Amino acid sequence: MAARAAFISGPCSLSHFKGVEKEALFHPLRTFFGKPYPNKLFLRSSSNGIKRRSFFIPIRPFSPVMEWQDCSTKLDVDVPCSVAYECYSDRELIPKWMPFISSVKILEDKPDLSRWSLKYEVLGRDVEFSWLARNMQPIPNQKIHWRSLEGLANRGAVRFFPKGPSSCRIELSISYEVPQILVPVASALKPLLESLLLNGLERFAKVAKGYKKKASLS
Repeated sequence: MAARAAFISGPCSLSHFKGVEKEALFHPLRTFFGKPYPNKLFLRSSSNGIKRRSFFIPIRPFSPVMEWQDCSTKLDVDVPCSVAYECYSDRELIPKWMPFISSVKILEDKPDLSRWSLKYEVLGRDVEFSWLARNMQPIPNQKIHWRSLEGLANRGAVRFFPKGPSSCRIELSISYEVPQILVPVASALKPLLESLLLNGLERFAKVAKGYKKKASLS
């Protein structure tokens, strides 16, 4: 197969790829999530507060080697580091602001461990994953970080930087092993996930403000 980059964006048809054999493009990726692979493929992000957008998806040869992908985002919020840190440390609250996390449950006998569930729609299909994560030793008011022990392989960190007495910058970074079923659209996952992470931080900023008020009244 000639060395060239093939991209599909919607709407389009296979006639746009003259000189690139269909079998070379789609074999062995003829099916996606158990159904015929579409010849019109585009991915849109439309979570709360995010403008609908389309992403180009490169079609790549199948590879049995798993790959890791890094995603990050940051946002300034109008709460001090101590409040943001305390609010983000409450792991079971995370589904309230992170759009693709459906649940987080802390183990009663091992509070540093928690079970996570992810559910989101990708290419019109519901995708679900789960994992057991361990919170590593944090740095109070500065850093929270974790890594998975089983299930979907991932690791990440949340860092807090003071911007003043009543505001801070939050930097969120996540690395995860791309599930084999999503490898064909791996390059589209990064901008999608980063937009969702940013949207999550924007929602977190609102939750943290309420968290601050609740703390001041207690």
